[in-house]
Amino acid sequence: MRIGIIGLGWVGTSVASSVLNAGIATELVLHDVKPGLAEGEAMDLAHGALFYPAAAVRAAASLDDLLRGVDAIVIAAGRGGSPSETRLELARDNADIVRSIAERLRGFSGVLVLVTNPVDVLTHLAASVSGMDPARVIGTGTMLDTARLRHAVGRELALDPRSIHAQVVGEHGDSEVVLWSSAQIGGFSLERWSGWSASKAESIAREVRTAAYEIIRRKGATNHAIGLVTASLLGTIARGERRVLLVSRVQEGACGVRDVALSLPSVVGADGAAEVIEPEMSDAEHDALLRSAEILTKARAEIA
Repeated sequence: MRIGIIGLGWVGTSVASSVLNAGIATELVLHDVKPGLAEGEAMDLAHGALFYPAAAVRAAASLDDLLRGVDAIVIAAGRGGSPSETRLELARDNADIVRSIAERLRGFSGVLVLVTNPVDVLTHLAASVSGMDPARVIGTGTMLDTARLRHAVGRELALDPRSIHAQVVGEHGDSEVVLWSSAQIGGFSLERWSGWSASKAESIAREVRTAAYEIIRRKGATNHAIGLVTASLLGTIARGERRVLLVSRVQEGACGVRDVALSLPSVVGADGAAEVIEPEMSDAEHDALLRSAEILTKARAEIA
């Protein structure tokens, strides 16, 4: 797969490094509005070619140069958030950047991956402006939130997080919904697991929801984990794995949600997130999902 990355800040560079180490790209094309930055990153990454699977790395002379001949584009451009700022408060500043890129993507036949926050609002914006099939405009969504959830539950129960089967749906942000009612460990209900309690669920959900703020407060940005998430998503697309992932896309009626981008489990393969799955959830969880959709719809209207 030939992959283009737009935006070479903390996140974009982590995505590039993760993509190369995972051996996904035959060619990695980098672009940033800051003169020289993409060239410098391309040089630095290329010098490590001895230590990752063979791939060409270059900087694009222009955005149009990047758009020619790539199979997938990652948008990581935009500013990051501050510890006191929600992802949705980033919307106005980053919407103009994504809109200008999406306007150039009309007719693009590949897959577009959104990483820039607020990822759900910007995923809807990119799909609308570009006119692309919504299945091929994918936000990283709650893949990272789900990874954080499984890590936290695994830490609490002294289990490998890969043995935890639990999901976060809705917004990648403050209104996200943890589906505790369907969480399992090896086919066994988490709610009935020895040592588990509702109080643990509440504290872990809060930890997952506020994780980004805590990291930003300490180091200024979150980048490593989202780089790994994005590389995993791109690998799933490149290999046509048809893997079920918690990605954001414009929903078309699943779980009663329509014309808003948010995360639900989706079958992801070479054609993008073409099939959305309606997960089992309690009535309270479904109500919370609909509230999340309302919050995102309101935020989208503010940047229209």
